[in-house]
Amino acid sequence: MRISDFWRLMDDEFGAGYSRVLGSSLVLAGVGGKTAVEALASGRGPREVWLAICDVQDVPPERRLGRDVKPSAG
Repeated sequence: MRISDFWRLMDDEFGAGYSRVLGSSLVLAGVGGKTAVEALASGRGPREVWLAICDVQDVPPERRLGRDVKPSAG
């Protein structure tokens, strides 16, 4: 997973505005007591950080892969 994918998942699940607040303020025990932004900056993988957020925020398993995006025709 790329960092851009991480932020797309965050935006889809929590909304574009709140995802940035959550990413910079929610401390995640699953990534060493850092916020998502700090964890990503320190080299933690985006998938690991995303799953840590999902655990804390009780994101159901069926939404942890993100919404279905249909490929564009062309």
